[in-house]
Amino acid sequence: MMSAIDFMQLGVFLVLLLGLSWPLGKHIAAVLEGRRHPLARALGWLERGLYRLCGVDPAREMDWKGYALAMFLFNVAGFAALYLLLRLQGWLPLNPDGQAGMEPGLAFNTAMSFATNTNWQAYGGESAISHLTQMLGLTVHNFVSAATGIAVLAALIRGLTRRETRELGNFWADLVRSTLYILLPLAFVLALALNWQGVPQTFAGAVNATLAEPVAYEIAPSADELKADPTLKPTPATATQQTIMRGPMASQEAIKELGTNGGGFFNANSAHPFENPTPLTNLLEMLAILLIPASLCHAFGRMVGDARQGWVLFCAMGALFLGFFALCWWAEAQGVPQVAAITGGGFPGNMEGKELRFGIMNSALFATITTATSCGAVNAMHDSFTPLGGLVPMVLMQLGEVVFGGFGGGYGGGFFDQMLGSMGPMLAAGGSGLGLAFVLVLILPGLIAIQGMCQIYISAIAGLDLVSAKKKLEGGLTQVKDRVKEAQRGAQAAAESARASSQQQYQQQSQPTFQAPAANACAICGEPLNPGDKFCGGCGNKTQG
Repeated sequence: MMSAIDFMQLGVFLVLLLGLSWPLGKHIAAVLEGRRHPLARALGWLERGLYRLCGVDPAREMDWKGYALAMFLFNVAGFAALYLLLRLQGWLPLNPDGQAGMEPGLAFNTAMSFATNTNWQAYGGESAISHLTQMLGLTVHNFVSAATGIAVLAALIRGLTRRETRELGNFWADLVRSTLYILLPLAFVLALALNWQGVPQTFAGAVNATLAEPVAYEIAPSADELKADPTLKPTPATATQQTIMRGPMASQEAIKELGTNGGGFFNANSAHPFENPTPLTNLLEMLAILLIPASLCHAFGRMVGDARQGWVLFCAMGALFLGFFALCWWAEAQGVPQVAAITGGGFPGNMEGKELRFGIMNSALFATITTATSCGAVNAMHDSFTPLGGLVPMVLMQLGEVVFGGFGGGYGGGFFDQMLGSMGPMLAAGGSGLGLAFVLVLILPGLIAIQGMCQIYISAIAGLDLVSAKKKLEGGLTQVKDRVKEAQRGAQAAAESARASSQQQYQQQSQPTFQAPAANACAICGEPLNPGDKFCGGCGNKTQG
């Protein structure tokens, strides 16, 4: 179902993205080029203080080897610090819920994930991380890993535009400026807005709330208990209280989206009402994920001295993005034919795994945004999407983040794709028409082919009575299982019979045969005796006293 409200919300999102990305792109270009900008007056003293504290000369530029080495050493140090923090968090302050230190393998995985802006989580954030680790470890890495990506992008643009020089800028200056003048101000404003809408921001720990209605459930026996007694059954229980986790969530949520990081405070990520409580916070979070990647297109145009190149990048990536989003939205709005057949078409599309406060359009838009930018934040469960709707996030991930993409790496791929597609000088001369034509010629045929295959699949299964087929299949499987059990019982009985017969034969063969001696025979050797014999003639045994 595609309603007028959905189109209105989409229009508001696109207008905000277009209206904010252009001025932010100009600001980013000024920051990366070291030119004056409004925030330099307010925060310039802090930038200069950081340089003096760290012994950095921002005017001293590096070649590619020095730039890469500085970036590598910085991230190695950050990884080591986060690893130690995760291991030792059980002994450190700001741990009101008593979270224990992570085991080595999980700590290594988490530290490496956040240091590389991957933010893949193999743990439940609300049940494994202390407040100190959330702020000093994960949130800090959300800032610096994103700033590292922007610094790499700045070095890439300088390498493309500079001539007769081996210098690509100063990594430390790019890192500090990206954090101080781009990420921190945006994150501060977004965190206040999220907190205003209900996202918690507190040092307090979990709180127990009494349920309005008790909930009955069962406690299953453990594996060890079942081994000891296989007859154990689940134990009935009733829940009257719920533990609600709290912590510094708004500050982490803001940079999680702005830095295209994705690692949430809760395991449910932005589907959780404490991370994303209202439709307004959902709009702000989607805008935050895509804002800086879209602005970097315009920053690129400003830094290369031709704003048209930035617009071509923006339009080409935007066309790809809208195409993928439209496909995902349409597929999810169509719903699942089998569910519609059972319910009589009473459900408005595929709502499985989606939050009612967001609906289908906002879930599809969030999924397209987060996979296009390599963010990883989710407000719906992608494995519950329809086959065609779920194909969109998979394809966007497999494209290597060239549709806006993540900070730094994704733009590198996007730039080179654009240059190859329009042959360098033609990119500037042809303008946005050539870039869009390149997109349409290469991308649309593939999308049409994918849609055609999905339509064939849907048409092929439309007339099938899957419920009856499932019942017949289950009935056949039940008969097969019964026959297998009967054969097993017969084989077991035959084996038992054979085993008993063999044991009986063995006992008979192993039992010694003994015949009682005759009355006129020797009691020892059985030699016949004659009347009056006092000794046995065979063995010499004395027979008479």
